[in-house]
Amino acid sequence: MKSIFRIFYSGMSISFFGSIVIGTIGLSAMQLSITEGIRPAINFSIGSIVAEVIYVRLLLVALGWIQKNERIFKILEWVTVLIVIVLAIASFRAALGNHGAKNVMLSNTMHRFLLGLSMRALSPAAIPFWLGWSSVLHTKGILQNKKGFYNGYLLGIGIGTFAAHCIFIFGGKLAVEKLDASQEAINFIIGSIFSVTALIQIWKIFKKKDTVEVLHNHQEEFE
Repeated sequence: MKSIFRIFYSGMSISFFGSIVIGTIGLSAMQLSITEGIRPAINFSIGSIVAEVIYVRLLLVALGWIQKNERIFKILEWVTVLIVIVLAIASFRAALGNHGAKNVMLSNTMHRFLLGLSMRALSPAAIPFWLGWSSVLHTKGILQNKKGFYNGYLLGIGIGTFAAHCIFIFGGKLAVEKLDASQEAINFIIGSIFSVTALIQIWKIFKKKDTVEVLHNHQEEFE
């Protein structure tokens, strides 16, 4: 039991500190909380967490398939860049006072749970992150090839990510209310962060610091 709690705590801690770093999913959840309310933002967060947990579970049992389908992840990397660019443009348009324009997330009727699920599913960013950490935990014997350990690991990941998203969801909304910041200013800040995120992702792709390279670097550690 102590060993399972250890892997649960490890998954939760890694997930929390990894998700607290400003990124597309966290910012999107914050933007939803500001414009639509807490419940849609939480639904979005839960959807993204479900996709992330599925990613990690597949990593633990299907590394062979992943290695044989590298092209899929190369395509998804560019899809991720496109999504971030669209989010940035939409935020800037709203910031410039085009009140008829909404963020791409708000311009569709998709349920926010499904939106979070699809946005995370289309982004392979979680794959190298969890592949690296799972490799470390596996090598140190903290993560063992047993169902109980896998379940504890995945549960910890889900709770850690949700806790981090709550900081964006509740903290962002509270900050806007306390600082009396305009939505235009918030949209400009968020658009700027999305722009930087897109540039960093493009740089990584051209510098070969992408998902496929990380998959190769960690392949032997799981064999």
